[in-house]
Amino acid sequence: MLLTGAQIIMECLLEQNVDTVFGYPGGAVLNIYDALYEYR
Repeated sequence: MLLTGAQIIMECLLEQNVDTVFGYPGGAVLNIYDALYEYR
């Protein structure tokens, strides 16, 4: 199964035990927000 860039970022954050992520809404990061919702 191929992972999207957002899913790869989520896997890296999970490996590093990151529990807080700061950001701002915008078109470029919407896929990351979707991945955050899927991984919660």
